[in-house]
Amino acid sequence: MTGVWVVLAVLAAATVLGFLLRGRDGRVRRSKPAADLPAQVRDLIDPASPVTLVQLSTTFCAPCRHTRVILSDLASRTDGLEHRELDLTDMPEVATSLKVLRTPTTVAYAPDGAELLRVGGVPRRDVLVEALRPHLARP
Repeated sequence: MTGVWVVLAVLAAATVLGFLLRGRDGRVRRSKPAADLPAQVRDLIDPASPVTLVQLSTTFCAPCRHTRVILSDLASRTDGLEHRELDLTDMPEVATSLKVLRTPTTVAYAPDGAELLRVGGVPRRDVLVEALRPHLARP
């Protein structure tokens, strides 16, 4: 009988954890300034574009493919927005430097390399567009 209670407790804990992680997926977070940007990321930032979305991915990441489609389409339809992708599979030092714990992670950068915001998981298009709007507005 004790085994049944243990299984039920583990299932309940896993369910709660799953809902918590699902709620965080795709959420836009305001960024804190990074100390130093790795060269691999700095080289991807377009100095002529107000915002460059850098998608941090890994080779076998299924959600990364979906994120690539969303961000590429968004960048092609939005003036002043560029999309670049960086595969972190063989660059754990870059992931550590950027404090990336999961892929995909999308980071929005200003032309000077300042981090504007970041999204863990597959971004929600409408939420991302709304968060980027102030950075894309022309003075």
